[in-house]
Amino acid sequence: MHEKSSSIENKVAVVTGGTRGIGRAVARRLLAEGARVAICGTRQKSVDDALELLESKERVFGMVADVSKLEDVRGFVSAVKRQFGAIHILINNAGAGIFRSVADLTPEEWQRMIGLNLTGAYYCCHEVLPIFIQGGGGDVVNISSLAGKNPFAGGAGYNASKFGLNGFSEAMMMDHRHAGVRVTTIMPGSVDTEFGGSAGPDQNEKNSWKIAPDDIAEIVVNVLRIPRRTTIGQIEVRPSRPPVKI
Repeated sequence: MHEKSSSIENKVAVVTGGTRGIGRAVARRLLAEGARVAICGTRQKSVDDALELLESKERVFGMVADVSKLEDVRGFVSAVKRQFGAIHILINNAGAGIFRSVADLTPEEWQRMIGLNLTGAYYCCHEVLPIFIQGGGGDVVNISSLAGKNPFAGGAGYNASKFGLNGFSEAMMMDHRHAGVRVTTIMPGSVDTEFGGSAGPDQNEKNSWKIAPDDIAEIVVNVLRIPRRTTIGQIEVRPSRPPVKI
């Protein structure tokens, strides 16, 4: 018997780091699919600006929360529950990248990356999974990176956080699959966002070869739509035509 695709309409999605880049593109696309969306960011102005851009006032909620802080995550999840009454989808997107050699990377920079990219994802999952389990299931999509498979000079801290996120995601899927929880890891290569310090009107042509945030949002929606009998574990995403190395 053919199983229908999963519907996103009216579901409640949490998107961390949803104020810009990939996160904002995912939030916008989920709203277009009829979902109710909650976003967080670390600055009030960025949250306010994102809410203004996302429009859909009655279906979007945002607040300041640093996912590397457990108390912030608990406050955010509680606020989303009060606002929408449920949570069905968690997109762990918040992250940071600081690229230095191990000798030059400060302990504070290391802690910031591990805290946002790995511990933050754990905190969010830890707080949301009981809601999923009580509700009969849910979807976690972790935005990782090809840096979680391919180490590079200057990337030790970032590589460590994303290698860790990939392993965490796979183990969590095995822990909770029988409770109806699906876990997907998306691993993009170069994406045209502020994350790399290169996005902007003056860089559009220069960065046209990069993956667009909207492309990642399209992948997220496709992952969520697939019939619930199937889980897509990992997706590698690369630019089709990167610059030729000479």
